Amino acid sequence: MAPALTSLLGLLAALLLLLPSAGSAAASLLHLEGPVPGDLGVRQGHLAQCPSPAHCAREVWPVSDPVNALASLLPAVLSLEGVELVETGDDYIHATATSRLFGFVDDLELHAAPGAGVIEVRSVSRLGDSDLGVNARRLATLRRSLPGG
Repeated sequence: MAPALTSLLGLLAALLLLLPSAGSAAASLLHLEGPVPGDLGVRQGHLAQCPSPAHCAREVWPVSDPVNALASLLPAVLSLEGVELVETGDDYIHATATSRLFGFVDDLELHAAPGAGVIEVRSVSRLGDSDLGVNARRLATLRRSLPGG
């Protein structure tokens, strides 16, 4: 390995050790927030579709009681690394998740649709052309938190 690359990797490793294990964007080396997406929230009874599968994940989970299932997911949402709650209600949760190293911000939304018997979930990156699967893994983690998930 080239000496310059070894030095850079060593510096990054040392900086990572200085960061807390979890927390907000203040704990990241950089804070690459990006603009808040204009399509957040529930519109006509649904969350928005993903603008691109390369930096967004969206799923629909059938559940017997969407409102109670959504409430049961709140602790799991709050336990995710770098998450800050933005808005919560009986049928909607919006949180941001900030990456530890670069401070990239993703928007996480969950919507209980009792009439349809589902929870809609969406996680979208504010910046970049690819999320390297981060949003899909976030949704998979939350899915496992559901009873029977």
